[in-house]
Amino acid sequence: MDIRKIRKLIELINETGVSEIEVHEDKESVRISRYSHAPSAPSVPVHYAPQAHPQPTHTPASAALDAPATAPQEKATPKGYTVKSPMVGTVYLAPTPGEKPFVEVGQRVEVGDILCLIEAMKMYNQIESDKAGVLSARLVDNESPVEFDQPLFIIE
Repeated sequence: MDIRKIRKLIELINETGVSEIEVHEDKESVRISRYSHAPSAPSVPVHYAPQAHPQPTHTPASAALDAPATAPQEKATPKGYTVKSPMVGTVYLAPTPGEKPFVEVGQRVEVGDILCLIEAMKMYNQIESDKAGVLSARLVDNESPVEFDQPLFIIE
C-alpha cells in the first residue's frame, strides 16, 4: 500500500477522532489504531462530568398542550452518578450474543470495569466505569441505538 494513502488514513483518524481504522486493498491491508493493543498497556477511561440540564419554562397555553404528551412517559429518575454515552452508535451489553452481560443491576463495579460496548462505524468501543459503586439502573437495552451524551447507567 502506498505510504501516501497510509498518511491520509492517519490524518483521517486524527481529524475525526475515530479510535481505529482497517483498510483492505487487494491482498494488502493496514490497520491503524490510536491506542496500543498490548496487554500491558493501561486503558485510560474517559471522564465526563454530569451536566445540569435547565428546566424548560412553560406558558399556561404551552403547558396545557404538553401535559397529555409528557404525563404517560414520566418516570422516577434514579439518583446517583450517571454514565453517559461518549458517542453515537449501537450499545451491546454483552461481549457476544448469548453471553451474560458485562454488568447487572445491583452489581458492584470498580473504576475501569467494562459496562458495555458501543459500536460506531464498525468499531467496538469499550465503555468503562469511571466511578466505583453499585450499579443501580441500566437505562438502555441491548442492541439499541444511543446518542452522544445519552444516559446509559446509574451508579450509586
